Amino acid sequence: MTDQPPPPPGNYPPPPPQGGGYPPPPQGGGYPPPPQGGGYPPPPQGGGYPPPGGFGGGAPTKTNTLAIASLVCAVLGLLCGVGSILGIVLGVVALNQIKQTGENGRGLAQAGIVVGAIFVVLGIVGYAIYFS
Repeated sequence: MTDQPPPPPGNYPPPPPQGGGYPPPPQGGGYPPPPQGGGYPPPPQGGGYPPPGGFGGGAPTKTNTLAIASLVCAVLGLLCGVGSILGIVLGVVALNQIKQTGENGRGLAQAGIVVGAIFVVLGIVGYAIYFS
């Protein structure tokens, strides 16, 4: 007699032999071995976020004060026309200083020039309509 249990009742197929019934895996095939050294290169040293105080690691660059004054004067030019003209002048001077010193505030100076020019044009159109 064999060590296998008796067949189950009914019309079931016979169970597979006890050895597993699968052929052995092919030799030499499959996945290649992983590369020696871990696969990924090590991360660069000092990478990631810039050091505090700006990208150069020194003191943070300051914003040009004339650029701030340009935008403030241009917006105040809505109340009086002299402020718009002063905002344009300060914006041009601030852009020249920023170009020489490398300070921040280029966008503020440009905004001061644009807002000042818009308010000057609106003022001229308003006076022309009022006095015509």
